[in-house]
Amino acid sequence: MGLQERIERDFLAALKAREELRVSTLRMVKTALKHREVAEMRALTDADVIEVLKGLIKQRREAIEQYRQGGRPELAEKEAREIEILEGYLPAPLSDAEIERVVVETILELGAKTVKDMGPVMKAVMAKLAGHLVEGRRVSEIVRAKLASPEG
Repeated sequence: MGLQERIERDFLAALKAREELRVSTLRMVKTALKHREVAEMRALTDADVIEVLKGLIKQRREAIEQYRQGGRPELAEKEAREIEILEGYLPAPLSDAEIERVVVETILELGAKTVKDMGPVMKAVMAKLAGHLVEGRRVSEIVRAKLASPEG
């Protein structure tokens, strides 16, 4: 079962169970997925769904900051609970060791030698890690460390 089908199934279950927050959160996800589907004029893959979910989580994190600065902790808490629901649909994050393995493999494939080669390496690594839960900043740190070290 694909991620989109799982979201739809969970939405219907939450609707029947009258879980208001889950229903509203999943309804928002379904809307975002539909917009993406229409924009791209094709069915979405699980990697596309994950990308949409990551974007929604990022929006929620930014909203939490705004609510806290504006003195609205109850709204910040609601956004945090929405993030928990959304994160339930993301794959487990890759460990540093797994990221490092892909980075080393990519550096060898591209024949990268110095930190100046970081751009192409990052592009290739992020393409390989698409569909996995990784932070670009963490990948960048690992790539930089590997390219800066003499043994690679």
